Amino acid sequence: MKPVSVSNGFVGQFVLGEGDLQFAVKDTLDVAGYRTQAGCPALEDAPVAARHASVVSALLEKHCVLRGKTVLHELAFGVTGINPWGGTPRNVNFPRLIPGGSSSGSAAVVASGEVDFAIGTDTGGSVRMPAACCGVLGLKPGFGVLGRDGVMPAESSLDCVGVFTRNAATLRQVLERLNVPVGDALADLPPMSHLAVATPEIDSLILTFLQQCGVTPADAELPNLADAHRAGLAIISHENWLALGPLLASGKISADVATRIRAGADVSQQTLNAAEQTRAQFSDEVDALLAQTPLLALATLPELPPTLEEAKDPLSVVNLTRLVRPFNLSGHPALAIPVGEIDSRPVSLQLVAAKGQDGLLVQAAEWLLSRRRH
Repeated sequence: MKPVSVSNGFVGQFVLGEGDLQFAVKDTLDVAGYRTQAGCPALEDAPVAARHASVVSALLEKHCVLRGKTVLHELAFGVTGINPWGGTPRNVNFPRLIPGGSSSGSAAVVASGEVDFAIGTDTGGSVRMPAACCGVLGLKPGFGVLGRDGVMPAESSLDCVGVFTRNAATLRQVLERLNVPVGDALADLPPMSHLAVATPEIDSLILTFLQQCGVTPADAELPNLADAHRAGLAIISHENWLALGPLLASGKISADVATRIRAGADVSQQTLNAAEQTRAQFSDEVDALLAQTPLLALATLPELPPTLEEAKDPLSVVNLTRLVRPFNLSGHPALAIPVGEIDSRPVSLQLVAAKGQDGLLVQAAEWLLSRRRH
C-alpha cells in the first residue's frame, strides 16, 4: 500500500517524548515501532524498527519532541526531492522550485514552521542542497561527529547525519543537546577565504552579503574541487550498489534510481583507488587553506535551484552537487545559510571549517545573520 504522504513533507506524524523543541526525522533513520521505508515501495513491508537510531534517542533524552518522519528522494539517491511514490514535499517559500534532495521533507517541514528543527542525512549534499532550495540553514557536521547507528545505509564512508533549522540560535541548541561543543558567541569573525565557483550573479550576491556584514574575504582556490566531486560520485555509486543492490530483486524501485544503483556495479577497483587518492589530496588541500583562514566561503549551489518542471530529467541536475559533494569526500563540516534571492530563487552561502570545528560554523552563522540587512 502506498504510504499516506502530505504535501508538507511528513510521511507519518506522531508524538514521541516531551520537551521544548519539536523535530522531525528523515525516513532513513529508525524510530522504534515504525517502518524505515526510505521513500521506496521495495521497503513498504519492512519490519518495524526495534529501537531508535542513536541520534533520535539522544534528542528524546534531551527533552526534544519527535513529531514524525519525513519523505525523501527514493532511497536517498537523488537531488531533486521528487518522489512519485512517497510524495514530493511542497517548497513553501518557493512553490515552483524543487525542494531539493535527498532530505527534501526534512527541509520542507522546517521551512513551513511545523517543527523547530529536522534531522536529515548528507552523503553528497543531501542536507545542504535542500536547505539551499528551501531557504533554511542546513548543517553537515564533520564525518562521524553525529553517530549513524540506526541510519540507512548501515555502512558509508561519506554519509553524515545533519540538521535543518530556520535560525542559528536553534542550531546551537540542537548541537549542544547532541554534545557537540559550540563555544561562546564571536566578538569578531575570524579570517575568511572565498571561492568564486558559482555563476557570476550568485558569487556577486554572496560577496555583497559578506561585505554588508563587514567581511572582505581573501580570494582562494581549491584546484582539486572538480576532481573531488567526481571521486565522490564514484564512491557513492559503488557504496550504494553494495547497500541497495539487493533491493533490485523486488522490481519495485523506480527505473531512474534502479539504473543508477546498477551503474555502481561497474565502478572498477582502479577507479576506487584513484578516488581514494583524490580524497586524501583534496582533504589535505582543504586543511592547508583552512590553516591560513579558519573559514571558507563559497556558494552552496553553483546555479539557481531549478523548477519542478526543469528538473523532470534527474540527470540534468546532478551537477548541482558539485560544490557540496567534495566536502563529504574530505569529511569537513559545512553549513548552508540563506543569504538572498535572484529572480525569486534562493541563494545560499556555504561555510566550511576545519575538522573538529563544527561549532565555529554555528558561531559564524550567528555573527553573520545578526548583521544582515533586511
